[in-house]
Amino acid sequence: MEDKLSKIEARLTQIESQLADPAVYADREKLAKLSREQKELQPVVQTWRALNGARRDAQDAQTMLSDPELRELAQEELSRAKAEEERLEQELKRLLLPRDPNDEKNVILEIRAGIGGEEGALFAADLLRMYTMYAERKGFTMTIVNENLTELGGVKEAVATVEGAGAYSRLKFEAGTHRVQRVPETESSGRIQTSAATVAVMPEAEEVEFTIDPKDLQIDTYRSSGAGGQHVNKTESAIRITHLPTGTVVECQDERSQYKNKDRAMKILRSRLYEAEREKQDAAIAAQRKNQVGTGDRSGKIRTYNFPQNRVTDHRLTGESKNFNIAAVINGDLDALIDALTLADQAAHLQSDERED
Repeated sequence: MEDKLSKIEARLTQIESQLADPAVYADREKLAKLSREQKELQPVVQTWRALNGARRDAQDAQTMLSDPELRELAQEELSRAKAEEERLEQELKRLLLPRDPNDEKNVILEIRAGIGGEEGALFAADLLRMYTMYAERKGFTMTIVNENLTELGGVKEAVATVEGAGAYSRLKFEAGTHRVQRVPETESSGRIQTSAATVAVMPEAEEVEFTIDPKDLQIDTYRSSGAGGQHVNKTESAIRITHLPTGTVVECQDERSQYKNKDRAMKILRSRLYEAEREKQDAAIAAQRKNQVGTGDRSGKIRTYNFPQNRVTDHRLTGESKNFNIAAVINGDLDALIDALTLADQAAHLQSDERED
């Protein structure tokens, strides 16, 4: 590992030298690439240098232990340096974990009502609102591509795109069955009901990653439903694309332009097919994708929104760290929850690496 870290430090020095050259600013693509690499390497090198400093402090304190007059002070310094050394070693291991190659990608977000009838659909609508508010907080652009609503404003299913740097890294842990416990608006007796909705999160596939033969597509146009006045009644701007080999169907009616709807529908179709192809090639990814939404019932839950107890519990976390304030979460304040899931995932990877070592 020491050799690897030395090479990383040398590479950072090289990048910093290149960025100091005014000529590099004439090439925007090269400048952006170097800046991204610098941003990735700096925390690793800074932590490694701090670790080496803590090790030197520990060695100096160890030497001081032989002096009777300084022994007590040296022991305190040795304990402090050792604790700092251990902390920095763990931090360095975390920083060296392989990054998910999809982390910086845009997201295709799909929400579907599970069990609970109308209440399940109303909860799905709450989740859609929650993610919309979270996207606004993070500066992401969230666009509803297609949604199927109930008469009471619930969501049977909704598909959205979330665009922004790091969108997938922040939303990937949201995939799964979300359960809610509350007194429904549709319940006259005041009984608490348990309902569910499922969330799927997919990285948006680039066109260069997955190509689709146009001969495999059936493209239909139809009139948009919902608000829109005369435009809705007279213009067939909505698009339905069917991928004939797999039977995958994507609909988009968000835009007034048929061209824009087709473009968005193709992005979603490409991402779904790309995800399916990854599943075939990688058993681990297949298991992860299969487990994203489970069966849509209460048993496969990843998170429970308990309104009577005013808390959200994420069942992948442990101890008190798994409970969060429901008002904050349902209004899009998800960072604390997502940060906890990210740290838990990193800790699991570290434990796995240590077992392999």
